[in-house]
Amino acid sequence: MQARARHNRPRTREEYARGLPDYHDPTGGFGGAAPAYSALTLRIVLASLAVLLCVGGAILFAYYDAWWGTVFLGVVGLGSLVDLGWVIHRKRRGEPG
Repeated sequence: MQARARHNRPRTREEYARGLPDYHDPTGGFGGAAPAYSALTLRIVLASLAVLLCVGGAILFAYYDAWWGTVFLGVVGLGSLVDLGWVIHRKRRGEPG
């Protein structure tokens, strides 16, 4: 019961600076596996690249009047932009990676 109460309390800045073990891993702690930490800097670089490529591709599709490609890349680019914002938020609050 104490372990459950520990997960429901607000996290401190020191805990974020140390990293949150098994942050998105529902099977974390089973089988003796080491805790996983997210590579936030790599995710920032990849999400930025995805946003740039999607915007560039959407502009090309719009130039050639292919509305389906423009809409598709716009939606994917918007998703990448939301991901980029969330990862930057996590990085700024002090999580390692």
